[in-house]
Amino acid sequence: MRTLVQPSAESQSLTLTTSPLPTANVSAGEHLIKVKACAPCAGELLWPKNFPPPNPRELIPCPDVAGTVISAPANSPFQAGDEVYARTNYLRPGNARDYSICLTDELAHIPQGLSAVAAAAIPVSAQTAWQILFIHAGIAGDGEASFTAAQEAWRGKKVLVTAASGGVGMWVTQLAALLGAEVVGTCGAANAALVRLLGATEVLDYRQTELREWVNEHPEKKVDVVVDCIGRRSLEDAWWTVKDGGMVLSIFQPPEQVRPPGFEGSEVRSVFFVMEPARRHLEEISKLVELGKCHGMVDSVWPLEQYQEAFKRLDGGHARGKIVFDLSLNQ
Repeated sequence: MRTLVQPSAESQSLTLTTSPLPTANVSAGEHLIKVKACAPCAGELLWPKNFPPPNPRELIPCPDVAGTVISAPANSPFQAGDEVYARTNYLRPGNARDYSICLTDELAHIPQGLSAVAAAAIPVSAQTAWQILFIHAGIAGDGEASFTAAQEAWRGKKVLVTAASGGVGMWVTQLAALLGAEVVGTCGAANAALVRLLGATEVLDYRQTELREWVNEHPEKKVDVVVDCIGRRSLEDAWWTVKDGGMVLSIFQPPEQVRPPGFEGSEVRSVFFVMEPARRHLEEISKLVELGKCHGMVDSVWPLEQYQEAFKRLDGGHARGKIVFDLSLNQ
């Protein structure tokens, strides 16, 4: 089978090669999946160096996958022929290959009416947003609350989302708006209409607006939760917008690393986390997608052979939605 490989943790290059099909260990809940589509994450070629896998493994990118079950454990809810999607665990190789391995607790059935390409754009971004809003923000409890209960907890809260038109940001914006929160999103001017369509009540052009100045002019607009998706200067600036007793949460870096000098907010908590794939979360997201309440977005679709161009687009930082590989192309 075709396999896209990162030669070493120190390398930022990729090589398309051939390798034997993986073998599924059904006693460990493993499913062999014929990959139809997969999607990379921004910055993931830095992960093996910055976050080395605890056990050495083949460095194959693209944690998001959509495809068809080839073989499965006898007691699995996912059987041969089922169309499934997942964000697979970082402990194992990714899915930029013709066949891959998924575990029962990672999988969900592809929402009805969705193509494999559209499905592959969803798992990591949507589950990250779900875990932000239902677990790590601390508003809806421990993550086991029903959607209705979470709506009660979030109604009227204010959320600032940086990079609101990006892969994770667009899902945070959609889900927070569905939960009844008031969402302020930052993005470039070209994506402002999209972010409003996703549910933001206010959109700020990050090229034109300094968040410290914005909140000084509008102190009543301070937010309960900052959700940062890009880190560094953007995260530092976002600290100024949080209320006393609020939270600054980042999926890029620990927020305390860029807490601005002179910030005097009191009892502001900070959180950095890395999402963990969870079947129950993906199933809840699937229900919302099938109801038409939220959706993923595909920036562009590429054959696996054009991986260099696709990763260049990804690393440029201006993709509108997800980069997706369609493995049926160029075969």
